[in-house]
Amino acid sequence: MNPTTPQTGRPSPSTSPRKVLVVAAHPEPRSLNGALTEFAVERLRAAGHHVRVSDLYAMKWKAAVDGDDFPEHVADDRLRVMAESQRATLAGRLAPEIAAEQEKVLWADAVVLQFPMWWFSAPAMLKGWIDRVFTAGFAYGPEVPPPYSEGALAGRRALLSVTAGARETAFSDRGIHGRLAELLFPLQHGLFWFAGLTPLEPFAVFGSNDVSPERFEAAKEEYGRRLDALFTDEPVAFRSLVGGDYDREMRLLSGIEEPGTSGIDLHVRSGA
Repeated sequence: MNPTTPQTGRPSPSTSPRKVLVVAAHPEPRSLNGALTEFAVERLRAAGHHVRVSDLYAMKWKAAVDGDDFPEHVADDRLRVMAESQRATLAGRLAPEIAAEQEKVLWADAVVLQFPMWWFSAPAMLKGWIDRVFTAGFAYGPEVPPPYSEGALAGRRALLSVTAGARETAFSDRGIHGRLAELLFPLQHGLFWFAGLTPLEPFAVFGSNDVSPERFEAAKEEYGRRLDALFTDEPVAFRSLVGGDYDREMRLLSGIEEPGTSGIDLHVRSGA
């Protein structure tokens, strides 16, 4: 059993095997995403890890946040989502399916999100899982540690496994779709790092609408290497909000970056 600290539920860094939560978001289990989910589960279990899976489409997960998420909310009252979610979270009064997913996140030493890139973002089902599960009082808010640092869910690693229909060159620095790191920044930085999880470089399969058996085997080989190094790979070196790099207005201090750095790269430590 992998012990956790009693105050936070954070996993102990020195224990093995580890616990991994895989969250899958594709409506077709026979899809490439379904195959990658199955491969990841088998690979991780073969390495001795404990794995739990949240297959959102199989679960028929409700994507939209509404008053039903907070059973004690009075229907005629205005729904203030942050305040209501924090109150329900801290009181242990969330909808049962949300509480169950939060328990899985707390249980895990690492979280893997498996999804296709649809319209340059995650599917609505996965976005809805994030919206409903990462509540105030659980992942953010004044009752938990500050964001972009050793936050509420610190001590856990996080990996995005993404499929994209376009070729890899289209997601390059001069590619028409923009850099993959830019498209995934809302998840890597705005979800994982904001809530204290440690994000790894994402794994991606490009040209996913036509993957030959040979290319699938190559993808599995590369993904296998990434899964084997889930707890040893160097993470993305995002700057900490509390590390002295930002002012009181949450703006990066002038001149702290390498010359010529711009955009999202400003928020990655120089030389990392």
